[in-house]
Amino acid sequence: MPLDITQDLFTRYVQGTATAAESDAVREWLAQPANQLLAQHWMRQHWDVLAEAPAQPLADEPDYEDLLVNLHEQLGFRREELPISSPWWRRWAAAAAVALTVGAGGWLLYSQRAATPQELATDYGQTRTVRLPDGSEVTLNGHSKLHYAPKWTGEGPREVWLEGEAYFSVKHQPNDQRFVVHTQAGFNVEVLGTKFTVYRRREQARVVLLSGKVRIDFEDHTRPDVILKPGELVETRDAQPEAVVHKAVHTAPYASWKDARLVLDETSIGELATRLQDTYGITVEVQTPGLTERKVTGTMPVGDLDVLLQALEEAFDLHATREGNRIILADKAKP
Repeated sequence: MPLDITQDLFTRYVQGTATAAESDAVREWLAQPANQLLAQHWMRQHWDVLAEAPAQPLADEPDYEDLLVNLHEQLGFRREELPISSPWWRRWAAAAAVALTVGAGGWLLYSQRAATPQELATDYGQTRTVRLPDGSEVTLNGHSKLHYAPKWTGEGPREVWLEGEAYFSVKHQPNDQRFVVHTQAGFNVEVLGTKFTVYRRREQARVVLLSGKVRIDFEDHTRPDVILKPGELVETRDAQPEAVVHKAVHTAPYASWKDARLVLDETSIGELATRLQDTYGITVEVQTPGLTERKVTGTMPVGDLDVLLQALEEAFDLHATREGNRIILADKAKP
């Protein structure tokens, strides 16, 4: 059975700790052009980790300058062009040299000839909509990121990588080209044409389907795929990956944020506090014992945090006090 190329295996490969069989599998995977963007995304993350780590030579550390020379010779650059002044650059380039595959249909990792992935990001309290190369639209909730290729062809799937929360309106293609949302939750979301939301925060992931049809493809292939129907949810938690929740839900609470509304449907105050923290980057403290379990239902605007807090006070008989970047919620009846 072919090895499944995961981010962990890719990282071990560029670090030189993969087995011979694993290395062969990664090299074969790297030689496929359809895998270039995902490999670039993983290498960018690996690059960021190396850039932040202190440079500490290892006893069996390879000769990075020789690896750099080998890498750039394959790319057609001269030795004097090598940017080798930074220790973390040498470490990353060594990894790139190990990971680089050149040949028929080969590709270049972060070379001057590689297409740079597009990145869309939002601040806390901000939403943003982007039209993808195929005409599909994605709206990001606050504190979220989306990566995707600047151009898409009719070959292979249309792919994006999400961190945070987003609403997708996917445009169907005449050739039934797949659309794939990659997460770091142990599964991908595959669709043809549909509307859905994807959430990935706090070691938890959730997909809610509004219309159309999607398939949840787990990286652990011993687990069966899940086909979602409109009005259904799939939810997983990193701590219990085998405990997959699949159920029917009211979709409005999961997608209303894109229209600057907060829809609560028997939502606990504790869950509401988490939403406020994720969306606005604030600390929410619930002072009254037992208040976190109170469930609330209603709709209110979310464009302005102060207006939202006033609406919460009036609708749910709460004290909502704001102290800088801190919100204190308390029951009026039991302050």
